Amino acid sequence: MAVQFGDYVISTDKARLNYETIHSLIGGSYWANNRPKERMNRAIETSLCYGVYHGNRQIGFARIITDWATTYWLCDVIIDDEYQGQGIGKKLIETITTSEDLKDLSGFLGTADAHGLYEQYGFQRNADRFMVRRP
Repeated sequence: MAVQFGDYVISTDKARLNYETIHSLIGGSYWANNRPKERMNRAIETSLCYGVYHGNRQIGFARIITDWATTYWLCDVIIDDEYQGQGIGKKLIETITTSEDLKDLSGFLGTADAHGLYEQYGFQRNADRFMVRRP
Protein backbone atom coordinates (compact mmCIF):
# COMPACT_ATOMS: atom_id res chain seq x y z
CA MET A 1 0.00 0.00 0.00
CA ALA A 2 1.26 3.47 -0.86
CA VAL A 3 -0.44 6.86 -0.58
CA GLN A 4 1.02 9.87 -2.39
CA PHE A 5 0.25 13.35 -1.05
CA GLY A 6 2.17 16.32 -2.33
CA ASP A 7 5.89 15.55 -2.15
CA TYR A 8 5.33 12.77 0.38
CA VAL A 9 4.54 9.06 0.30
CA ILE A 10 3.17 6.83 3.06
CA SER A 11 3.98 3.18 2.42
CA THR A 12 3.66 -0.17 4.16
CA ASP A 13 6.50 -1.62 2.07
CA LYS A 14 8.99 -2.89 4.67
CA ALA A 15 11.74 -2.97 2.05
CA ARG A 16 11.67 0.86 2.08
CA LEU A 17 12.12 1.19 5.84
CA ASN A 18 15.38 2.76 6.99
CA TYR A 19 16.13 1.07 10.32
CA GLU A 20 18.79 3.62 11.30
CA THR A 21 16.35 6.48 10.75
CA ILE A 22 13.69 4.67 12.75
CA HIS A 23 16.14 4.03 15.60
CA SER A 24 17.12 7.70 15.59
CA LEU A 25 13.52 8.94 15.58
CA ILE A 26 12.31 6.50 18.24
CA GLY A 27 15.47 7.09 20.30
CA GLY A 28 14.44 10.73 20.64
CA SER A 29 10.94 9.91 21.87
CA TYR A 30 9.73 10.02 25.48
CA TRP A 31 8.18 6.57 25.27
CA ALA A 32 11.00 4.48 23.79
CA ASN A 33 14.25 6.40 24.20
CA ASN A 34 15.84 3.43 25.99
CA ARG A 35 14.50 0.70 23.72
CA PRO A 36 17.36 -1.51 22.48
CA LYS A 37 17.85 -1.64 18.70
CA GLU A 38 17.44 -5.42 18.68
CA ARG A 39 14.04 -5.11 20.37
CA MET A 40 12.95 -2.39 17.94
CA ASN A 41 14.09 -4.51 14.99
CA ARG A 42 11.99 -7.43 16.24
CA ALA A 43 9.01 -5.12 16.75
CA ILE A 44 9.33 -3.88 13.18
CA GLU A 45 9.63 -7.41 11.80
CA THR A 46 6.45 -8.58 13.56
CA SER A 47 4.29 -5.49 12.98
CA LEU A 48 2.48 -3.75 10.16
CA CYS A 49 4.69 -0.70 9.60
CA TYR A 50 3.99 2.61 7.91
CA GLY A 51 6.93 4.64 6.64
CA VAL A 52 6.59 8.27 5.60
CA TYR A 53 8.98 9.47 2.89
CA HIS A 54 10.04 12.76 1.35
CA GLY A 55 11.74 11.58 -1.81
CA ASN A 56 14.02 8.76 -0.67
CA ARG A 57 14.36 10.15 2.86
CA GLN A 58 12.29 8.50 5.58
CA ILE A 59 10.78 11.22 7.76
CA GLY A 60 8.14 9.34 9.73
CA PHE A 61 7.05 6.02 11.09
CA ALA A 62 4.14 4.23 12.76
CA ARG A 63 3.62 0.64 13.81
CA ILE A 64 0.47 -1.48 14.12
CA ILE A 65 0.05 -4.62 16.19
CA THR A 66 -3.14 -6.47 15.26
CA ASP A 67 -5.03 -9.73 15.18
CA TRP A 68 -6.55 -8.59 11.83
CA ALA A 69 -10.06 -9.45 13.06
CA THR A 70 -11.06 -7.34 16.06
CA THR A 71 -8.42 -4.91 17.30
CA TYR A 72 -5.20 -3.09 16.60
CA TRP A 73 -2.72 -1.21 18.74
CA LEU A 74 -1.23 1.91 17.18
CA CYS A 75 2.27 2.66 18.44
CA ASP A 76 5.59 4.36 17.75
CA VAL A 77 3.98 7.16 15.75
CA ILE A 78 6.65 9.75 15.03
CA ILE A 79 7.48 12.44 12.49
CA ASP A 80 10.95 13.98 12.17
CA ASP A 81 11.06 17.33 14.03
CA GLU A 82 12.08 19.09 10.82
CA TYR A 83 8.80 18.06 9.17
CA GLN A 84 6.36 18.60 12.04
CA GLY A 85 3.57 21.16 11.75
CA GLN A 86 2.90 20.42 8.07
CA GLY A 87 -0.02 18.00 8.49
CA ILE A 88 2.12 14.94 7.78
CA GLY A 89 1.25 13.25 11.08
CA LYS A 90 -2.43 13.90 10.44
CA LYS A 91 -2.18 12.32 6.99
CA LEU A 92 -0.40 9.32 8.51
CA ILE A 93 -3.16 8.77 11.11
CA GLU A 94 -5.86 9.30 8.49
CA THR A 95 -4.19 6.74 6.22
CA ILE A 96 -4.00 4.19 9.02
CA THR A 97 -7.53 4.65 10.37
CA THR A 98 -9.14 4.52 6.92
CA SER A 99 -7.10 1.63 5.53
CA GLU A 100 -9.17 -1.31 4.27
CA ASP A 101 -7.47 -3.70 6.69
CA LEU A 102 -8.03 -1.61 9.83
CA LYS A 103 -11.06 0.64 9.30
CA ASP A 104 -13.55 -1.82 10.86
CA LEU A 105 -11.34 -2.82 13.81
CA SER A 106 -11.23 -1.24 17.26
CA GLY A 107 -8.05 0.80 17.62
CA PHE A 108 -6.11 1.40 20.82
CA LEU A 109 -3.14 3.60 21.62
CA GLY A 110 -1.34 5.26 24.49
CA THR A 111 -0.28 8.91 24.49
CA ALA A 112 0.79 11.43 27.07
CA ASP A 113 0.41 14.53 24.93
CA ALA A 114 -1.33 14.01 21.58
CA HIS A 115 -4.93 13.33 22.56
CA GLY A 116 -6.21 16.15 20.34
CA LEU A 117 -4.58 14.68 17.25
CA TYR A 118 -6.07 11.24 17.72
CA GLU A 119 -9.52 12.54 18.70
CA GLN A 120 -9.78 14.02 15.19
CA TYR A 121 -9.75 10.44 13.86
CA GLY A 122 -12.36 8.92 16.15
CA PHE A 123 -10.24 7.90 19.14
CA GLN A 124 -11.79 8.68 22.51
CA ARG A 125 -10.10 9.20 25.85
CA ASN A 126 -10.25 6.28 28.21
CA ALA A 127 -8.60 7.11 31.56
CA ASP A 128 -5.81 9.67 31.63
CA ARG A 129 -3.48 8.21 29.06
CA PHE A 130 -5.18 5.52 27.02
CA MET A 131 -7.58 6.00 24.17
CA VAL A 132 -9.84 3.72 22.18
CA ARG A 133 -11.31 4.05 18.70
CA ARG A 134 -14.37 2.05 17.82
CA PRO A 135 -15.64 1.70 14.24
